[in-house]
Amino acid sequence: MSDVLNKYLPEHAVSSCFELIKINRVHLKIVNERLTRHGDYRKNANGFHQITVNASLNKYRFLITLIHEIAHLVAFEKYGRYIKPHGNEWKLTFQHLMVPFIRPEIFPTQLLPLLARHFKNPKASSDTDATLSLALKQFDENESDKNYIFEIPYGSHFRIHNGRVFRKIALRVKRYECLELKTGKMFLFQPNAEVELIPS
Repeated sequence: MSDVLNKYLPEHAVSSCFELIKINRVHLKIVNERLTRHGDYRKNANGFHQITVNASLNKYRFLITLIHEIAHLVAFEKYGRYIKPHGNEWKLTFQHLMVPFIRPEIFPTQLLPLLARHFKNPKASSDTDATLSLALKQFDENESDKNYIFEIPYGSHFRIHNGRVFRKIALRVKRYECLELKTGKMFLFQPNAEVELIPS
């Protein structure tokens, strides 16, 4: 297992992650990319803990996602099955498990202050922390031909992953209000949402 983890994790995080997987009896599956989530945790009917993580993630996002999912397992085991999935118990557990990894041997120096800030109050997804998400994306191997919402001009049209087409309208506090052309409905997008710009 540690040989497999070497491929997906920062070198100095492998042994600690391997220990967490062993201690918590995790069945880890590394799967093809899913657009809606980076990872997933479930306890199977036979009592096994299964965690899946997308193979396409860069090693820093893979580490954060793996610890995020292990935190679900640990929080449920410690506090019971009826806690909120991303409530205070999970946040405390995620912080506790993640803090030992936030060091320069594991993460690039420019990510450390962003991670420290994020883990004061971790969100359900690191994608909702636009600053951290953009900083993590610079380590992705595959350069995307897509743009971020914040980069494209107001009034321009763009397509999202499922083919729906929108026009960028306005900034509302931290998110962008965009009109879906087919339905006339307004939607809010995070600034780091990846979209395909449609030439006018």
